[in-house]
Amino acid sequence: MIIREIEKKDNKAIEVIIKESLESVQLNIQGTAYFDPQLGTLFEHYQSLKNSMYWVAELDHEVVGGIGIGLFDETKGICELQKLYLKDKVKGKGYADLLMETALAYASQHYNACYLETRHELKAAGGLYQKYGFKLLSEPIMGSEHSAMDAWYLKELN
Repeated sequence: MIIREIEKKDNKAIEVIIKESLESVQLNIQGTAYFDPQLGTLFEHYQSLKNSMYWVAELDHEVVGGIGIGLFDETKGICELQKLYLKDKVKGKGYADLLMETALAYASQHYNACYLETRHELKAAGGLYQKYGFKLLSEPIMGSEHSAMDAWYLKELN
């Protein structure tokens, strides 16, 4: 398994993974990543942002997942962990851990804290975030774009 920076050729594969993942838990609704305007052009999107990056997980020359770090609040030094999704066939095999470690290592070089948004019913995701030191917040941080999320986490990086 390889974790590498996203390339333009990966755009469609990661878009399909994200959409299928959200559809599988009935979260293909407004206010989720499903309707993000940049979903089909993640390579270009992350290239255009300061101190931001998206990585894909590749297994046997197939993109099987991805994760991103994007600027959230520059004045407070907060980034956002974004779009962590995996194909069902590779879930539970430690790939999410490898993606998290890659993203958080990058984030700690550029930011003071890392924010993320999810849903309470996504128990495996919540457990993963807590494992990596994210603390559940009682409300979103101002500036959030995903109104359908109901669980917000923050991790101090430095």
